[in-house]
Amino acid sequence: MRLGIVAEIHANLPALEAALEALRKEGIDQVLAVGDLVGYGPHPRQVIRKLDREGIPCVPGAADLRVAYALPSPAREGIAETTIAWTREQLGPREMHFLRNLRSRHRYDTPGGRLMVFHGSPEDPENKIDLNDAHPAEILRMLESIRSRYAVVAGKHIPFRRVVHRGVVYDPGSVGLSLGGEPGADVLILEDDIHGEIHHRFLKLPYDYGQVTFDLAAWELPEVLAEVVRQGRFPK
Repeated sequence: MRLGIVAEIHANLPALEAALEALRKEGIDQVLAVGDLVGYGPHPRQVIRKLDREGIPCVPGAADLRVAYALPSPAREGIAETTIAWTREQLGPREMHFLRNLRSRHRYDTPGGRLMVFHGSPEDPENKIDLNDAHPAEILRMLESIRSRYAVVAGKHIPFRRVVHRGVVYDPGSVGLSLGGEPGADVLILEDDIHGEIHHRFLKLPYDYGQVTFDLAAWELPEVLAEVVRQGRFPK
């Protein structure tokens, strides 16, 4: 199995296209998209339609659910809530149906153990697990709760891998809104070997930042988002 993970696309079509093209060249067997698919970026309709057209399995993130449903939880503040409201206005019935029918997790059974893929935490896409700072026992309890040896946990927008005993957790980073301090689309590739062990590679891919920043300005979305695209981090 060779699995390509694209996460945190955030309605950035040029970044998604660059990621999918790179994965095609890698000869990936399966691509999986993990939320947030939309929110912040200027291309929510185009991103959803591309994922749907290519038949890519998707897992929703917190922003996707906030766009798709009027959730009773407290509203996000600042630019997040602004862009979510704008995103909702851009989507038609076809795109809303797509978001409302996503599975909360995806599971893959590998020779070395089960791999579970989700956003945030197994129970709640909005409750993000800090894979870096969490106590090893917390990571092991999480893996035990989902009966998995491996977990892909999107949410922090920074590529990350951590081994805890025989368990392994990954954050794929972000395709459309990377926050690791370097611009570009983050992609995770997972591949199992003849012994059943999973090996990983993180890719950092350039794309047309100018097109994204132009479209952000054209739609009068918050200016800070263009800086994040250009710099790979929120400006200090």
